[in-house]
Amino acid sequence: MRAPARAARPAAARDGRPASAAPYPGAAPGEARAARLARGLSVRAVVFGLVVLIAFALLFPSVRAYLAQRAELDRMAADLAAAEQTEEELRGELERWDDPAYVQAQARDRLLFVMPGETAYRVIDPEVVVETPVLDGGTTPEAGPALPFGSEVAPWYATIWESVRIAGSYDPDGVHEPAAEDDGEATDG
Repeated sequence: MRAPARAARPAAARDGRPASAAPYPGAAPGEARAARLARGLSVRAVVFGLVVLIAFALLFPSVRAYLAQRAELDRMAADLAAAEQTEEELRGELERWDDPAYVQAQARDRLLFVMPGETAYRVIDPEVVVETPVLDGGTTPEAGPALPFGSEVAPWYATIWESVRIAGSYDPDGVHEPAAEDDGEATDG
């Protein structure tokens, strides 16, 4: 059995005009075909543009969030590596403090401690230290090196306490009013 033959419909019959009809009066029949093709392409281009625009609007926030999270992940990985490096350095320092020789060296260095029987020497400022005269017996006095006028050797904690005391009496306005010392006598006023 044969399938019924379909009647071919001319392209112009689709829009209701004869095939020879021009899009505007005086136009050639070839121009009509070009105008329909251009109109079809422009509709397709508009539809394609809309699809691309919608796809961009849907995907852009997701891509932007992905890139932001990726950058944050990279930053956190760098922070983690730095923290691990710091932890390793601190563990090494903690292990050094377990060594009694290191503790002793730090006490000598930081707190100026000396072992019993040792003599501690401190170079103050070689340009200002005045030579002490040698006594008749050929020995120098046991008082230590001569210091510049008004200087005295004080332990580190006394120096810190003196700086705290001075800082408490500092007047930022430049007007220094001596603090009234209380002798224990009450004043009426």
